[in-house]
Amino acid sequence: MRIVLHGQQAFGKAVLERLLERGEDVVAVCCAPTKEGKPEDPLAELAREKGLPLHQPSSWKTPEALELMKSFKSDVCMMAYVLLFVPQEVRDAPTYGTFQYHPSLCPEHRGPSSINWPIAMGKTRTGLSIFWPDDGLDEGPIMLQKTCEIGPDETLGDVYFNKLFPMGVDAMLEGLDLIKAGVMIKHDQRLEDGTYEGWFRKDDAKLDWSKPIAEVYNIIRAANPAPGAWTTQNGSEVKIYDAARMDGEGSPGEIVNISEEGVVVQGNGGRILIKRVRPEGSGKMAASEWASTTSLQIGSTLGN
Repeated sequence: MRIVLHGQQAFGKAVLERLLERGEDVVAVCCAPTKEGKPEDPLAELAREKGLPLHQPSSWKTPEALELMKSFKSDVCMMAYVLLFVPQEVRDAPTYGTFQYHPSLCPEHRGPSSINWPIAMGKTRTGLSIFWPDDGLDEGPIMLQKTCEIGPDETLGDVYFNKLFPMGVDAMLEGLDLIKAGVMIKHDQRLEDGTYEGWFRKDDAKLDWSKPIAEVYNIIRAANPAPGAWTTQNGSEVKIYDAARMDGEGSPGEIVNISEEGVVVQGNGGRILIKRVRPEGSGKMAASEWASTTSLQIGSTLGN
């Protein structure tokens, strides 16, 4: 089967590695263009290393892009993390069309920050979908889905790198095997029962210490490592990464303890032990180091 792999970054690279390990016939690799002054995409690097035809159009909405996809004479296109919009004519150019990975249980949490949002909302399960994209936003028919738990202390990084990334690579290959076996599964999504969220941005990661402690902790987990939950200290922003939830009552936002273990901040109905931070203008550091190099004291208040 003649395969086009369209993707980028570590996930796209991992899928290509697996295809090549299996001896699949990858006739072309498509990747986002390399930005000036930025390192080359890992997927593009691997394609060059293996001597595979590499194409990096800046848009797939042109007649030239359509002719490019047609020229591959492929059986299927696998989309492994693609941010550029690919129109239907291009997706339909391969004999069996194009299927794609999305890290949520569609139609729930469609959109670009589909791992952040369920963690921020306090959900305990998520998963991934392999689907046939249409012109909507993650709205095409489902081929297969896999689920996983979100542990009470797991972060965005934990859920993605330890679960949805490796599961997703396996699922992409499983999808390919279904097509090779002649099994074309297409379950329509019930969009009215689902959700779509936009980017989980800086404003979404701002901590309000007066909110219930569970909500504050969920935001910290959902934003670790990106975009980074944040609060302020004497008007300067500080991002919070590794943290733990603790019991205790007091005035929200108040520093109640400073130790080698970290900085404990009072919340509404509990406390947060901050272990790792990135102060404005600095790199990441242990919270104890941050406390020792600033005017942070027990009784100080964050968020003002």
